[in-house]
Amino acid sequence: QVQLVESGGRLVQAGGSLRLSCAASGLTISPYFMTWFRQAPGKEREFVARINPGGGITYYGDSMKGRFTISRDNAKNTVYLQMNSLKPEDTAVYYCAAARYSLGSYKYDYWGQGTQVTVSS
Repeated sequence: QVQLVESGGRLVQAGGSLRLSCAASGLTISPYFMTWFRQAPGKEREFVARINPGGGITYYGDSMKGRFTISRDNAKNTVYLQMNSLKPEDTAVYYCAAARYSLGSYKYDYWGQGTQVTVSS
């Protein structure tokens, strides 16, 4: 059974930092583009960050650039999201997903259940 399990979400004050983890079981993440998304109440799901299988290429949503850093440890089968300078608008449930790149687009094969991040002002 494939599982992606996010952890690390909690209540934090604005300006603070959090490190989220996404641990995979039943799946080897090394061939996958690992991605973080988030969804705030009443809003659509939003792309946060993506990292290529080798870990050398990363991509971020505009509002995350310079504040968030995605990384991966394929040996530990885990992906991380370091979030600094957090703002109240970063409050959301954060999800990780494993994707393949096929025919010009990303295909998301597996999703985690999410971890809640709440940033107080």
